[in-house]
Amino acid sequence: MREPRAELAERIAGEVALSDAPGATLRKWREEFDVAQTTLAGELDVSASVVSDYESGRRENPGIGVVRRFVEGLLAIDERRGGDRVRQHARVISAGFDQDVVYDLREYSTTVPLSRFYASVGAERIATGGDDAIAGHTVINSVEAIKRLSSEEFYRLYGQSTNRALVFTGVTRGESPLVALRVVTPTPSAVVLHGLEREDLWEHAPALANADGVSLATTTDSLDSILESLRGFR
Repeated sequence: MREPRAELAERIAGEVALSDAPGATLRKWREEFDVAQTTLAGELDVSASVVSDYESGRRENPGIGVVRRFVEGLLAIDERRGGDRVRQHARVISAGFDQDVVYDLREYSTTVPLSRFYASVGAERIATGGDDAIAGHTVINSVEAIKRLSSEEFYRLYGQSTNRALVFTGVTRGESPLVALRVVTPTPSAVVLHGLEREDLWEHAPALANADGVSLATTTDSLDSILESLRGFR
């Protein structure tokens, strides 16, 4: 197997190269790594305005040399910080998922109160469930997961622990994720349906969650905001 660092570097570079707006893609990855423009500029030994000009499109499309330096700079900063972004990429890959299916998969060093998790993603609890704390979370593209994953692969979404929250993004009413989970054993501790208001929730969703002992919540926070908040969970 290739090293996760090399795979992540190739993924970033390829995404920038294929993007219709490479500057915006550079900015997306810098923000994904939680690196300020000034920090990246210092790593690359350029002024912050140079980074800003590339990200805004004020400079012509970055060539392969610029992209390589940009990627290596982000990875070097991440490594000095402990390598969290590279490890996260490795977790998703080692679980056998594409990152357009699983956006985030984490295990915590200690359990986290479910109330704190819900607060961090702006979730409103609909059904109580049987667990007050979780040991990890997985953020899932609901449409791609339902289209592409087998029941065995759904089980692997649990990572190392079933005592976790599954966040399904891009949900319209919530039928598909909840019905899909009914055929997977065991069930997660919590399910968060992203992208809908409580009043738009499928009418049978609370009853299904209660029957399975799963805590259920909804959130309309942006996906970027949710992923940013969840980066603080270890």
